Amino acid sequence: MVVAQRDCPARLVPVGTPITIPEGSFVTLTQALGGNYTVVHNGNMARVDGTDASALGLESESLEFEAADGTRIREDDVWQALRTIYDPEIPVNLADLGLIYKVDINQEQHKVRIDMTLTSPTCGMGAVLVSDVKYRTRLVPNVEEVIVELVFDPPWSRDMMSEEAQLETGLFF
Repeated sequence: MVVAQRDCPARLVPVGTPITIPEGSFVTLTQALGGNYTVVHNGNMARVDGTDASALGLESESLEFEAADGTRIREDDVWQALRTIYDPEIPVNLADLGLIYKVDINQEQHKVRIDMTLTSPTCGMGAVLVSDVKYRTRLVPNVEEVIVELVFDPPWSRDMMSEEAQLETGLFF
């Protein structure tokens, strides 16, 4: 059990609705994976982004990018952010799991559009993962808007995982 040191932004699991855990609230930590934390607050499960973890007295994750040169969005920075988001049940980031199908950057509008999928169309954490992708991608220098589209064609399969992810999960044959 931990106590919120200050107001802490979080998202309800599995719907992804933003909430605030008020300063002084008691929360139960149920999972710490990929720099994110899952907690129970007032009987509701919530996900706290690792960049906000210090509000709960936990170690914060820091996303650091090279200094922006002008107003351009660097695609490498977007992929760096995406590699910090982990599936809540599989200890592998979304990029290496093969869940990110496409990243389109509109430099004029400072907008990033991401096509992603889930390991299963019935995944109960879909809204939370989409919320994680939006939140972390907005931290990239010069990004003003993030649009995430869930797509299921082609369906995800373990063959889409990087070799490292397959080895890590024991799915490499």
